[in-house]
Amino acid sequence: MADSDQSGPGAPRRRDFSPRRSGQLLIGRLKEHGEANYQFRAKEDPSYYLKVLTSRGERILWGKDLKRAIQEGETQAKTGDLIGARRIRREAVTVTNRRRDSEGRVIAQEERIAHRTRWVVEKVAFFAERARLARRLRDEHADIRESVRAAPELKSTFLSVRAAEDFAAKRIADPLDRERFLTLVKGAMAGSIHKGAPLPSVRLKDGPKRSDPEATLKPAPKRDDPTR
Repeated sequence: MADSDQSGPGAPRRRDFSPRRSGQLLIGRLKEHGEANYQFRAKEDPSYYLKVLTSRGERILWGKDLKRAIQEGETQAKTGDLIGARRIRREAVTVTNRRRDSEGRVIAQEERIAHRTRWVVEKVAFFAERARLARRLRDEHADIRESVRAAPELKSTFLSVRAAEDFAAKRIADPLDRERFLTLVKGAMAGSIHKGAPLPSVRLKDGPKRSDPEATLKPAPKRDDPTR
């Protein structure tokens, strides 16, 4: 069943928040959450819901991924916390529809492709911090080493940017095209960070020793130097 939000069972969806708009953030007090049939209707499929008390009233969000978002969230949001909920992407999944006879035996089945919403649900401070990190990544004048000292969690992100710079230097001849490419890469990463998506994780083969945490942020090697 598609993800949805509503102000109460059977009520029409309001236009001030739509979970289908990727990136839109809903902020409110987490009132209740748990497993239930979609829209609390007995004949609907099992799903997961969040009741959130916002400044415009109660909202109910539906989606199977909400359970994972709550359980695996970095800030471990609980009932009563001021939270933010954001849809970060949609994923294609295979759904099996089964028809059963009066005795419950499967008499036919078919598979179809459906889309499942991927959510992030965290305490509001998480989103404020992510906005700060995104601004730091977008800052063209920021010193990389200083940025990593101030925000160590951005190290892998800057390594990804460095990899993109190395790729552009080798594969894109026109300087303006290189600049456009890197702007797009950094913009996409910053946007993902701002939305609350997991920070990129980069692992380098035969990398520097742990005692030198900044070694991987040294200037990119020359063309004749070996790369890792």
